Amino acid sequence: MTEVAREVALRTTVERSRFYALLFPAADEAALEAVLKRQRREHHKAVHHCWAWRAPGPDGALLERSKDDGEVGHPGRVLLEVLRRHDLAGGIVVSRIFGGVKLGVGGVARAFREAGEGAVEAWLKTG
Repeated sequence: MTEVAREVALRTTVERSRFYALLFPAADEAALEAVLKRQRREHHKAVHHCWAWRAPGPDGALLERSKDDGEVGHPGRVLLEVLRRHDLAGGIVVSRIFGGVKLGVGGVARAFREAGEGAVEAWLKTG
C-alpha cells in the first residue's frame, strides 16, 4: 500500500455543481478529523462533504472508513473504492456545492468518482 505523502486539491464542475476534491495524508483518525474540519470550514457553502479513509492500524490491520454525509448514490463508498483501486493509504474528501441541476443517483456517484479519481491522477502525475 502506498501512503499519500502530500495534499492535492482539484475542482471540477458537473451540471453547474462544483466538486472540491482533496486527497490527503492521514495516518490516524485524529488527522482525518482535522482535515475534514478544515475542508468544511473552507467550503462552508457545500451541503455535503463525502469522504473515505484507509490506513494501517496499530496492530497492522487495515482500517477503512467512509461517509456519504446525506448525499445520494453512496459517494463515500465510491471514494473508498477509488482509494482501494489505487491501493492508497490516506484520505479523500469531496465537497459538493449544488448548482441547481439534479444529477440523479447514478450521476452523483459518477461525479464524486470522477472528482476523486482526478485528485488521485493529479497526485500521481506530480510524483
